Amino acid sequence: MADGSLSIKRSITVRAVVTPRWKEDAERELSAAIATSDGQLAQLEQEGQQVVDEIRRQSANPLDPRVQEQVASVQQQVAAKRAELEEQKRTLLEQQRQVRELEMEQIVEQGQLESFTDIQVGDNLVEKLQVAIVVRDGVVQAIEAA
Repeated sequence: MADGSLSIKRSITVRAVVTPRWKEDAERELSAAIATSDGQLAQLEQEGQQVVDEIRRQSANPLDPRVQEQVASVQQQVAAKRAELEEQKRTLLEQQRQVRELEMEQIVEQGQLESFTDIQVGDNLVEKLQVAIVVRDGVVQAIEAA
């Protein structure tokens, strides 16, 4: 394949213009994610307690060291999962704080898309790969070099 063209995959950065609508949507998404996180934490605590209660109920002697060990193991698993969920929630709260501080018309990175592009001999590969899309309330405003 000495000449001709070749189709390659590339990542495209999506940038959003901060508008009242964008902020409202971002706030709503983050609030929903935080509520989901709170629900997961509550469910984790409830399920963990149910498992512990069940272990104790099925045991002839709740003070048996093996029972205590099983209970401690469940409690450790719950604590590890709780720490993970609390960290996710902290991240969401931090993102929410950052969104609130953004100024109107500021441009923020919102994510990545993938697309294909054709390249051929003589093309500048860096320019072909570094592309960004600027979006205002879902409408593409510009396609530019990243």
